[in-house]
Amino acid sequence: MAGHIDEKKLFTGALVIIAFATLALVVMPYVQLKNVQAPAELKPYTDQQAHGRKVYMSMGCVYCHSQQPRDAKYAPDDKRGWGRASTAADYAYDTVHLLGTMRTGPDLLNIGARQPSQDWHLGHLYQPRAFMPGSIMPAYPFMFVERKGPAKEGEVVLNLPPAYAKPGITIVATRDALDLVEYLKSLDRTYPIKKTIEQSLEKAK
Repeated sequence: MAGHIDEKKLFTGALVIIAFATLALVVMPYVQLKNVQAPAELKPYTDQQAHGRKVYMSMGCVYCHSQQPRDAKYAPDDKRGWGRASTAADYAYDTVHLLGTMRTGPDLLNIGARQPSQDWHLGHLYQPRAFMPGSIMPAYPFMFVERKGPAKEGEVVLNLPPAYAKPGITIVATRDALDLVEYLKSLDRTYPIKKTIEQSLEKAK
């Protein structure tokens, strides 16, 4: 009959497509990468860094920042100061992965190497334009406590440029702010890498 759709063939075709996609996009990459070893220089996240990573996700940082510098053949990320192209081993301790798909802001996989200063990161969170004029990043003042009087023992006080300072007001970083900064500082993949998957698997043999 003209215009008749064979539902059985349609269903079978759909299953074949799904099976092929699963094999190509899930099974084969898993088999290929399951034994890739973490580089010796890459350390598991501390409890503080792991909590900071959760703050990073909850603040939506992944929507504006990637964590996957591209190969020089595809983009000048290395010339931008973002580091070499990332490899599977660079994400050995990442669950979930935060590769990102947008670059409203710069790639952050090596931000800890580019900017290791706690003071800079805290100030940049509180008011990005105090440190990067023209930045469109939103400010996160709610991650800090403002009050009159001196800081208490053990508190980390924010140091702002004079133009943004608030005389008589002490600005103290919360745990979320401190842990987020510790996570950002841990993002450093500047160590040497294995050039091929076979080299990455050498220790596993």
